[in-house]
Amino acid sequence: MNTFIKNLILLPALGANLVVVLTGTATAQTFTNLHDFGPAITNGIYPAGGLIISSNTLFGTASGGGISGRGTVFAVNTDGSSFTNLYNFTEVGQGFTNSDGAGPQAGLLLAGGALYGTTPIGGSSGNGTVFAVNTDGSGFTNLYNFSALSANTNSDGASPHAGLILSGNTLFGTAALGGSTGAGAVFRLNTDGTGFTNLYSFTATSDPLLMTNGDGAYPQAGLVLSGNILFGTTTGGGRSGNGTVFRLNTDGTAFTNLYAFTAASNSTNSDGGSPRAGLVLSGNTLYGTTFRNGISGRGTVFKVNTDGTGFMNLHSFLAVSGNNINSDGSYPYAGLVLSGNTLYGTAFSGGSYGNGTVFSVNTDGTAFTALYSFSLVDTNSYTNSDGAFPYAGLVLSGNTLYGTAKNGGAADDGTIFSLLVPPQLGISLYGTNIILTWPTNAAGYNLQYCTNLDAAPVWNAVHPGPDPVNGQNTVTNPISGAWKFFRLKQ
Repeated sequence: MNTFIKNLILLPALGANLVVVLTGTATAQTFTNLHDFGPAITNGIYPAGGLIISSNTLFGTASGGGISGRGTVFAVNTDGSSFTNLYNFTEVGQGFTNSDGAGPQAGLLLAGGALYGTTPIGGSSGNGTVFAVNTDGSGFTNLYNFSALSANTNSDGASPHAGLILSGNTLFGTAALGGSTGAGAVFRLNTDGTGFTNLYSFTATSDPLLMTNGDGAYPQAGLVLSGNILFGTTTGGGRSGNGTVFRLNTDGTAFTNLYAFTAASNSTNSDGGSPRAGLVLSGNTLYGTTFRNGISGRGTVFKVNTDGTGFMNLHSFLAVSGNNINSDGSYPYAGLVLSGNTLYGTAFSGGSYGNGTVFSVNTDGTAFTALYSFSLVDTNSYTNSDGAFPYAGLVLSGNTLYGTAKNGGAADDGTIFSLLVPPQLGISLYGTNIILTWPTNAAGYNLQYCTNLDAAPVWNAVHPGPDPVNGQNTVTNPISGAWKFFRLKQ
């Protein structure tokens, strides 16, 4: 049973009264290594994609290993038990061709009992596939083979590195290469494999080094959908060659470059560059990460409105000392997950030991916290107890974050982990009341108050209880009477 307290907030009150509230969280998080990949290569190795959760089961991909060494689709219980290789991708031949795909880099999409994903290589032309497989491992189907390239161009795109999203019976995704200019494409495809459409081919870049253009190039991230509008990022292109945030209608019309990351000097700038991850949407705001640049050249967390206004660098990761050590992490490859007003993510390297971090930051850029730093690896075997170099993002269920580390662990083949994080208690002023909020998925937490913090404070349950509003437990209290101290108690 834990109590989570962070800092005092003094709110203006009616007359001479004040309300004092203790909010937030400050306690060590509980990290668990749920699964070590390897040492047998047939178990799968190097998980580069994120996880999805259904009931008590996590599903994901490993970019290597399996029976043929070309990657797997796996399932594991949220307590780490019953790990199962659901599908083993087959060996590739000349030109990296095979019948099903190989080397999956992205996570999966679950819909109607089927898992949908992509591979960046393999398939009939060696340029990747879109696939489906049932959650029990049966019924694998190669839904689409990306076509051969000629002078780096083709009609549909090539090398999809990102996962898929679904609307109705239509899958949407990105291809990092190919398309009419070789700079990548946005595509859609029906869940039965029919109806493939190249919605948009990014325009040619100025040259291989500058990579500038008007719209962006080389999308390595997935998409987010709002109504009939797709939002995404590109790693290159834009006016400075440092990537863009874009929008596009689901029918391929109305492409708009919402934001182009600025030029960098000595790898630094004010906003970041080369976003390799997708976005998370809340209301009219998009949140994301950039892999590099920013104030110290180590990447950023940012937000921008869906109309392209209001860009804000929420956090620039700090410079590192020897062995890539800093306090917060560096080079965030992956995107974010949002709970209430808190964003959670991973940084590929940096942290206390240089092997990456799990972090949180508020949506206004305050309260950045390195929740966990992956531990030192053995200098000879590169193994450790928890994993290293988290390449993928996180999934949140209740108060638990689940993720993968691409390396480290018992065999240096990567891990699956969980991290328990307490909910954050938010507060806002509304007229003559204060509004207290915390996530509805934070099971088992109750709001309590006391009127003083002496040696033995008496905590009481707040009545009436919370009302759920837009995924937040909400309690309204008047600003009157004695001071009150609030906490969440589990």
